[in-house]
Amino acid sequence: LHSVSKAIEHVAPDSHVLVTSDPALIRGADRVILPGVGAIRDCMAEIKRLEVDKLVREVSQDRPFLGICVGMQALMQHSEENNGVDCIGLLPGKVKFFGEPLMDGDLKLKVPHMGWNRVSQTQQHPLWQGINDEERFYFVHSFYVAMEESGYVMGRSDYGQSIDAAVGHDNIFAVQFHPEKSQHAGLALLKNFVQWNGQV
Repeated sequence: LHSVSKAIEHVAPDSHVLVTSDPALIRGADRVILPGVGAIRDCMAEIKRLEVDKLVREVSQDRPFLGICVGMQALMQHSEENNGVDCIGLLPGKVKFFGEPLMDGDLKLKVPHMGWNRVSQTQQHPLWQGINDEERFYFVHSFYVAMEESGYVMGRSDYGQSIDAAVGHDNIFAVQFHPEKSQHAGLALLKNFVQWNGQV
């Protein structure tokens, strides 16, 4: 939360950034970011306890909305993590385990996937503005998103298999990587989000 808020303050110094679960403050925001780290069971338990799931469904209808890492995974229908967890169900996708062992030819890949990886932009989107195709972003995750419909996929990466690294629909955009840790490209994406009016 701290890293994301500081990154937004860096790219948009005139903005007023709040880290909050207060429904009134979130409803009053021009833009909303749902970041997340850790295990999905704990994340979803807290989301449901605070009724953030209902709030996300509400505020994601009418303003720019960005999900980051587990915040992206929480927007899907279901996750295989922790023996299976139902998520918010905002987007038609599943969260799947990479597998063990995860292989790239004869090379065994480490899980979690941790480090820099290229993202291929599969569709044009305002959040890609000024960012080169195949740019590197920073990932940390053991589970990946697989969308049911390719029309939602905005960017893919490859780690033993193709993974949906960025997804979107209307005013919603979500990324598996951490833009706040992805140096220039990540800051460019966050700056684009701050300037985005939610239209594609």
